[in-house]
Amino acid sequence: LIHFYKRKMTNICDNEKGDLENSQDQNLTVHLDKLKLTENDLKSLEKQNSRIVNDFKANKLEAEAKKNWDLFYKRNETKFFKDRHWTTREFEELIGSGPSDTSERKTLLEVGCGVGNFVFPLLEENLNLYIYCCDFSPRGVDFVKKNELYDESRVKAFVCDITTDGLTEELGDNSVDIISMVFVLSAIHPDKHHQVFKNLWRVLKPGGILLFRDYAMYDMTMIRFGPGSKIAERFYTRQDGTRTFFFTPADLDSLGKDFTITENQVVQRRTVNKKEGVDATRLFLQAKFIKEASS
Repeated sequence: LIHFYKRKMTNICDNEKGDLENSQDQNLTVHLDKLKLTENDLKSLEKQNSRIVNDFKANKLEAEAKKNWDLFYKRNETKFFKDRHWTTREFEELIGSGPSDTSERKTLLEVGCGVGNFVFPLLEENLNLYIYCCDFSPRGVDFVKKNELYDESRVKAFVCDITTDGLTEELGDNSVDIISMVFVLSAIHPDKHHQVFKNLWRVLKPGGILLFRDYAMYDMTMIRFGPGSKIAERFYTRQDGTRTFFFTPADLDSLGKDFTITENQVVQRRTVNKKEGVDATRLFLQAKFIKEASS
């Protein structure tokens, strides 16, 4: 039984993009088909269907996606997201490029870098990596470049819409060893998810790996959305106009059909916010995709 805590959850819901997890336990694998929701959770999900986002607003949100993310960073600057110091714990492939690694330096591409909360903790660990990072928002990329740790001998940030050919135009085919996509694909319209995976496949070297983590179906934040937020099945808009999608393993099986999938599971973690008195369960989809060497 998964219980989604309701007490003092306003900040968690508003800040779900802020990666508020303060995980204190190991990942627990969750099978969505065996997940039992509370009666209140089921009522909340049903209530969402009482007022669906109309087509005009849905199209407007899609057309203004870039503007809405730029406004998000204008309001929040670098203060919203926590630095992601957990990435090498969850993705050991990054540790293989640690300071003691004497092999040839590998290249990492982080898509959806925001203000650098993934990139700069990696730079601080002095991993044997050259990092490319990109974001949809010019303002977000500007914040990355203004960080005191930004050094183009180690990292290069650029503006890119990963639903277009922008990645291959910037980097070329078969150009990076590792790609990270962490809480990024959920912000993109699901109709464009397949194109994103095709674009990532093109820039990834044969034998390279794509590391993925995002929101899973029935995550606490999905259940807390109210009427007027649901755009389509498992796809929602927030008050600031940014959007989020909630994934199942079947989604990733379909998206990753050109890759060899070595991991694809829903993991359960705890989110702890002592200041707000919150201790809540979160559900994330974690996956790894390898581009075969013969590709």
